[in-house]
Amino acid sequence: MTAVRACAIVAGIAVASSARGDTPTAPASAPPGSPSTAPASAPPGSPSTAPAPSAARGDPPALAPGKPSDDDGEPRLSLPTEADRDAWQTSGFRLGLGLAYGRLAGLRGAPSGRLIGATVRIGLRLDRSWSLVASFQYAVASQSGGLSGLRFAGTLDPTWHITPSLSIAFGLGFGGIVEGSTGRMDATPLPDTIDTSYTFPSARTPIASCSGVGVAGLARLEWAYVLGPRSQTSVSLEAIGQWTGCVDDTNRVEPDTGTAIVRRQWWPHAGATLGWSIAWR
Repeated sequence: MTAVRACAIVAGIAVASSARGDTPTAPASAPPGSPSTAPASAPPGSPSTAPAPSAARGDPPALAPGKPSDDDGEPRLSLPTEADRDAWQTSGFRLGLGLAYGRLAGLRGAPSGRLIGATVRIGLRLDRSWSLVASFQYAVASQSGGLSGLRFAGTLDPTWHITPSLSIAFGLGFGGIVEGSTGRMDATPLPDTIDTSYTFPSARTPIASCSGVGVAGLARLEWAYVLGPRSQTSVSLEAIGQWTGCVDDTNRVEPDTGTAIVRRQWWPHAGATLGWSIAWR
């Protein structure tokens, strides 16, 4: 009887302990291949494996110090490079357009006038030191009681490039003047008083209107500035000279030969012009 009671008491204690949870139970093992539900804790002092806050928000990662950016940034204008200046010293074709302003002063009685017009230059750069340029100028001449009309000239100008920017040229060619009605008092003998062609000994008393061609020359000092590989701008100072053979047709003919009766007068001029131009290669 005593043994039965002892067994009953032990069984009751075991049931009571099981009901209170005193007996620890082993965790259920996960099935093979399933992911672990609890991350393993890192040992103290090891680097954290959690993602950076910027990466978690989707922001682009910051560049490491010293690493160049792939973005080119805003374009910046720059001055002509040394290669651009060197390109203008190589041989090749050149074309220039410009404006000129100056004065043409008459000598020995020839009339004077102000000049304003356009200049065209076509040439070849032979090497770093020399160019051969053909210059053409068309200018309006105007002055009350003086030269009034169109002055034109064309010269062939060998050019010496002293430095990449500074050059000097000397040209020789043709030049002419075309005048309309000027209002000047005519020189004697008058057209209707001669029966044969007449040449005036000087231009001390100029004829009323001059139309003619002659010899022209120039000396040019020029300073150029390179804008880029294909263009440059320049400022020039020219000294010009011209000897024009004016011809005044009387609209009559010689009765014996049938040739036109004209009056001729030679006009010497000297002057200077200040010019600005743009050239391309």
